Parts: sequence; structure tokens; C-alpha cells
Amino acid sequence: MFFFYDPTWWLIIVGMLLCLAASGNVSATYRKYSKIENARGMTASEVAERILKGAGISDVRIERIEGELTDHYDPKNKVVRLSEGVYYSTSVAAIGVAAHECGHVLQHYNGYLPIRVRNAIVPVVNFGSNLSWPLILLGVLFGLTRLVDVGIILFTLVLLFQIVTLPVEFNASKRAIGVIRDTGILYGDEITGAKKVLNAAALTYVAGVIATALQVLRLFLLFGRRRRN
Repeated sequence: MFFFYDPTWWLIIVGMLLCLAASGNVSATYRKYSKIENARGMTASEVAERILKGAGISDVRIERIEGELTDHYDPKNKVVRLSEGVYYSTSVAAIGVAAHECGHVLQHYNGYLPIRVRNAIVPVVNFGSNLSWPLILLGVLFGLTRLVDVGIILFTLVLLFQIVTLPVEFNASKRAIGVIRDTGILYGDEITGAKKVLNAAALTYVAGVIATALQVLRLFLLFGRRRRN
């Protein structure tokens, strides 16, 4: 009863509100700039191909994937997957998204340290995130504080992963804006629009870090007080 009705739940609520606000902001920003087409009439997939070709990267494919804003770079299979709404689009927003994913490709090929660290800890983080809450709940049910401690430590790995992800995402966006500006893919206000879309997307990662940090703080407050009581 203590675990489920403790007033520290407000920390979770604050985190949820931050994530909802960030998600709403990126959706609104993307919708706004998805209505503005680039002057050169290039599609996002064409932009992605041009960026990779300009960087001398010939072994990464560009593919279309179902879903909305499901865009990502798959380093294992060496493929940039662009969502249906991005792949064929000539909008400033879509080009920003495609360039961002190409930014991740450039990170991999340039040996960018934060992305190497992030990829290295993925298996450990997945293991920890899957076990953390079951261990915490079992520890609470059976009064095993050591088990709760292990669960909390494993959960903090999620926070560590999110923190490491921040420079990766910001750097990918920085590379994207630099490339589309230097190659003349976008001009003036078009670059400003793409930058706003990518900045809004980056804020979702920041909100995620804060939300997870608040969860970790709640766990320490909750179970630290239980021990004192």
C-alpha cells in the first residue's frame, strides 16, 4: 500500500507532463513545416542519397518503412529507413528528418565516440530495464531490501543510456543542418524550419531524461524513507 499510494507519485506525473508537452511540440512543429516545400523540389529520400554520396558512403541503402515518424538508421544492416510520410516528401520537415538519420550514418563512419559508447551498453541496458521492475516488486512483496536495491541500480542504467543518447542526437542534428546548408540543399528560412523541427525532436529526448531521472529520484526517496521508518 505504501508503494502504490506514496505522495512521491507527483514526480512521475511531472515527468509524464513534460514528455507529453515535448511530444505535442514536436508534432505541431513537424506539421507546420511539413506544409513548406523546399525550393529545389528534392524529396527526402533524394536528399539522403545525396548526403551519403557526398560523404563517399556507398554501402548504406535508403529504404521506405511503414508508420509515422518511424525513421531510423540501422547500423547492423546498413540501411536508413524513412517513414512513408518522409520518404517521398519534399517538405522542409521531411528533409530535416532524413538528414538527421544520415547524420547518424556519418557518426558511425567517423567513429563518433558517444555513439560507440551507446551501442556498447545497449545489451546491458536492455537486460537491466527488463529485470529492474520485477526485482523491485519482488523485493517489496517479500521484504527483501537488497533485491530492491539491485532493481533500482539496474533501472538507473536506463537513465545512463538516455544521458549518453543526448549528445548523439544533438550531434546528428548538428551534422544534418551543416550538410544541408553547406551543400545548398536548403536555403535561408528553409534551413531555419528544418532546424526548428530537429530542435523540437531533440527536446523529446531531454524530456525523457528528466522523466527517468524523476523516477529514479522517486525510488530513492520512497525506499530510503522505508528503511528509515
